[in-house]
This record gives sequence, C-alpha cells and structure tokens, in this order.
Amino acid sequence: MTNSIMTQAVGEFIGTLILVLLGDGVVAGVSLNKSKAKDAGWIAIALGWGLAVTLGVYAASFLGPAHLNPAVTVGFAVIGQFPWSGVLPFIIAQMLGAFIGAVLVWLHYYPHWAATQDEAAILGTFATGPAIRSPLANLFSEFLGTIMLVFVLLAFTKGKWTAGLNPMGVGALITAIGFSLGGTTGYAINPARDLGPRIAHAVLPIANKGGSDWGYSWVPVIGPLLGGIVGAWLFTLI
Repeated sequence: MTNSIMTQAVGEFIGTLILVLLGDGVVAGVSLNKSKAKDAGWIAIALGWGLAVTLGVYAASFLGPAHLNPAVTVGFAVIGQFPWSGVLPFIIAQMLGAFIGAVLVWLHYYPHWAATQDEAAILGTFATGPAIRSPLANLFSEFLGTIMLVFVLLAFTKGKWTAGLNPMGVGALITAIGFSLGGTTGYAINPARDLGPRIAHAVLPIANKGGSDWGYSWVPVIGPLLGGIVGAWLFTLI
C-alpha cells in the first residue's frame, strides 16, 4: 500500500536532512581551518556529495519516492509522474530538512568557524556561489545540470535493474554532474539544498560569517526549477 503524502513528506524531510548534513559536511571539512580534511579538494567534495545523496535516498525511500529536491518534485508533477497535491508538502519538508541539516553542520564544526577568517569559505559550506559571477551564464549552468539530473532520474524509473540499486545510480549521477558541470557554480541543482542552508547561514550566530549573498540566491532556485521542468518534458518526447 502506498504511504500517504504526509508520510512521504516525512521521508523527504529525513532524506534531505541527511543529504545536507553529509553534503555540506564534506564542504565544511574541506574548507574550514584546523579540519583534518582541510584542502582535500574538489574530488573529495564531488564524491562526498554523491555519497550524501545516495544515503539520503536510501534513508527516505522506505517512506516515499525520495525526491529530496523541489526541482525533481515539480518536474515529475509537470509530466504527471507525481500528484500536484503533494508538491507543496514535499517542498516544505525538503526545505525544513535542508535547514536542519545545515544547523547540524554548524553545530558539528562549531569550534572551526572561529578558527576560519574566510567569509566566502564559510558561506560556501552552506550555499553555492559562482566561480565567475555572470548571472545568465550561472543560470544556464544550474539549468543544464538540472536537465541532466531529472532526465536521467526519469530514465532510471524505466531501467531494468534491481530497485535497491537505484540510489547508487542517483549518487553516481550526482558525482558525474559535480565533476563535469559543477565547477562553474558549485552545482546546487536543487533549490532546497541551497536556499535552506543559506537561510541557516543568515540566521545562525556563526563566528566570522559575512553576508549570505542574497543577490545571487535566485540563481540556484530558478535555474534548477526551470531545468527540472525542461528535463522532464524532454524525457516525455522519447
């Protein structure tokens, strides 16, 4: 029997919390001073995020579809693969999970914020930012990355493999996007993953933090939402 939308939303909360805790956690480990993982680099971040998504999907999938991403939820709804009645509860749960996951990262690395003077590095442990600030180019990066994400996720639903392996495929997909397309914007490809932690950065008393870069914040929200819709639509064409 299919779980109710609210039960599935609980899964979205749990899975997105884990995704952000482990994903932002690896960025914090690589970026913050006196961390044993300091300067481990982009490979560690991309692999860490891939594993974070894999484990988040596994943790949520017994309760529901484990979207963990408003762009996935909206994209699937647009093509009739998910009921519109569940969109708002899912997005609220995803945002709350992302926010709480970011709070836990702050608590876990608590002494390291005071040891880190780089405001950009501190913000980067919570939210994404562009390597070169060019709004249209940055928007396209997020748009294209999310097209790839949603298109391939839909392909997975039609694939002939054991369902229990699906989260591993999702993690491999996130890792590939990170390696190949992530260097321009940090590949949010997920509005909740960026906005929830950005809000946490804004409201938490983090030592040495600067601004939360709200002028850029629309890019990792609008780009992924548009990319999710187009990726889903493109899949329906085949």
